[in-house]
Amino acid sequence: MAFPGRYPPELIGAVVQRVADARTIKAYGAVTTIARQLNLNPRLVQKWVTQATAPPPPQPGKPAVDSWETYLPAGLLHCTFCHQPMAQAKLQESAHGYQCQPDCRPRPLDAAAIADTIGRAILRHTPQIVPTTGAPTPPHLAATHAHRVLARITIGTTPGDISLTWRATPLPGPSVDTERAQAVATARHLAHDDPMRARQLLHDSLTGINPATAPAHPLYTDAAALLAELLLQLDRPSDAIAWATYAHRSTTHLNGPRYPRTLHALHLLAIAHRRAEHHQRAFRLYRELADQLTRLEGPHAHRTLATHATTALVLHDLGHCQAARTLLADTITTHRRHHPDHPATARMTQHLTRIWNDCDPAE
Repeated sequence: MAFPGRYPPELIGAVVQRVADARTIKAYGAVTTIARQLNLNPRLVQKWVTQATAPPPPQPGKPAVDSWETYLPAGLLHCTFCHQPMAQAKLQESAHGYQCQPDCRPRPLDAAAIADTIGRAILRHTPQIVPTTGAPTPPHLAATHAHRVLARITIGTTPGDISLTWRATPLPGPSVDTERAQAVATARHLAHDDPMRARQLLHDSLTGINPATAPAHPLYTDAAALLAELLLQLDRPSDAIAWATYAHRSTTHLNGPRYPRTLHALHLLAIAHRRAEHHQRAFRLYRELADQLTRLEGPHAHRTLATHATTALVLHDLGHCQAARTLLADTITTHRRHHPDHPATARMTQHLTRIWNDCDPAE
């Protein structure tokens, strides 16, 4: 059958809620089941669910990349006016930038835009130096090889006003760890549009790594967390558990229990256990996440209260209806008081209504 080009937001929200409700009963295959019931394309339903559960997208013009993917090697970039090396600086909202002498430029230049310009030049003139991954290489990743083919980059008034001095002979290629980092960065870039290809790149970057015994390592931690996230997106929570466990253990060792990536890995691990119907384990993980968020952001922060709300749903999964109702009702009251008009309050209320409908009133 022919599918409409656009669907109303109300329908999309209702379908996503149906999938979430189905997962509380049977974690595996919820997307396919609901898609068949509603005569929808399963890939489209998976896309809606992914968009609804994904973190907020980056703002336009600010790619979601790490600083190593944006900044060029030190000493490579020079100012055309003062002839001095450009140093790393911060733009508004913590974006990456470059600045030279304090009196030379009125404001820093956008590092991401510079990397994009240089990366496109490398892909045009020396594409052979960029490792192949089976997918188109984004310009900002090609720019990480700039030091191998460029001796000097001189920049004028804008990120596009660039003069390149090419090396006569390229420098040797990257190390194994650098190639793995490139694969992880490419997988992150592909995760939304081509999750299967992204998953393969991550598996390749983690070749030889046993998540049960591997020591803490920043690169493997990043790859494991992204792989766990992709496996959840592909409705494979049991496979996600091992990598989310490693990511959480490793980043806790490297950065501490309240580092943002540690909390992200803990959240992934809790989601994976819940979708795999390990409800008791999921309950303990959500409680741990709520405790860490309380210490970090406060008891009334939105993320803290949202975690309490999910903990209530896990209590309902475990059959503790009264405890689930009480916790969720208290969370809704607090959330409404401290975050008036926030859309999450309405979703929490819908969950509370469902719990009341599912549970015996005598409980």
